[in-house]
Amino acid sequence: MDEMNKKPPTYVTQPLLPPLEEFIPYLEQIWDNKWLTNNGPFHQQFEQALCEHLGVNHISLFANGTLALVTALQALRITGEVITTPYSFVATAHSLLWNGIKPIFVDIDPDTLNLDPARIEAAITPQTTAIMPVHCYGHPCDVEHIQQIADNYGLKVIYDAAHAFGVEHQDGSVLRHGDLSILSFHATKVFNTFEGGAIVCQDAKTKRHIDHLKNFGFVDEVTVVASGINGKMSEINAAFGMLQLKGIKAAIQKRQAIDARYRRGLANLKGIHCLPDTGEKTPNYAYFPILVQPDHPLSRDEVYDKLHQHGIHARRYFYPLISDFPMYRGMPSAAHANLPVARKIAEQVICLPIFPDLADEQIDYIIDLLAH
Repeated sequence: MDEMNKKPPTYVTQPLLPPLEEFIPYLEQIWDNKWLTNNGPFHQQFEQALCEHLGVNHISLFANGTLALVTALQALRITGEVITTPYSFVATAHSLLWNGIKPIFVDIDPDTLNLDPARIEAAITPQTTAIMPVHCYGHPCDVEHIQQIADNYGLKVIYDAAHAFGVEHQDGSVLRHGDLSILSFHATKVFNTFEGGAIVCQDAKTKRHIDHLKNFGFVDEVTVVASGINGKMSEINAAFGMLQLKGIKAAIQKRQAIDARYRRGLANLKGIHCLPDTGEKTPNYAYFPILVQPDHPLSRDEVYDKLHQHGIHARRYFYPLISDFPMYRGMPSAAHANLPVARKIAEQVICLPIFPDLADEQIDYIIDLLAH
């Protein structure tokens, strides 16, 4: 096992990359089409293929997930305050600030690490217009409870589903819940297009509006109907997505096997807690978080440093909390006393490497490092 230290570092996620020779025909087709962006043939094919694969009605592709989040809020004309989680990647809250919206942080559930519905109602004020939960690590939120609250108070629901590609929960795709769901196709995601993202919506009228917004508000070459942005996905990214779809089922099966091997190896380690199964009908094994608890011989940060010293570049997703960053920490909802569960989890969490090409001996090496 010592030889592994001489190999390139192992990161928490690594992109799924098909053989280069398989991508060449796609590039040649783009070259022949002479259509590089702005709703080209691959863009159109990719949107349709994603709808079929994910079991949703309408998808609008974006250059990245953050632009999709920003545009989703604009599409629904969200203003005032939005209830969201402090336990996420910072883009979740940043998209609110970019739209002049005030994030209101609410604590998370200790088992799912998602926004705790029991705490949402107490945070609603006359200025609240929407709820923005995150399907953290790809585990579905309590979508029924959240929707009930939204209906009772006349609120919109926008899901940050960056981790939830392909996840099904009870009645089908988790992406069908809420008013809009936002995906990320960043290189480190389960499914990637190098860079990319998408908005999932329920009807054609909303999709048309979103499509206008992501192209500067243009309806045609002389008509602009909104102050949109340049959020379009290029033909190269769309073509890469078409190729990636061919291998996504096999990739998730490999991730499932890695998840199972981790769980077997870590089951009896003192002070190492794996998150429980949260009931997905079809999981995607997007991340493998562990909690380093007080009875472990080392602290979380000591475990983190030990892994890095041995070439295992795990990540403390999500630490610090979004609410701890300078642009948020002065808000009343960011107070430490308001977020005890999120704070506890952020101080214990480490996400271990999980990607299709992670070898059994690498997994066992990581387990051995945690055990000794």
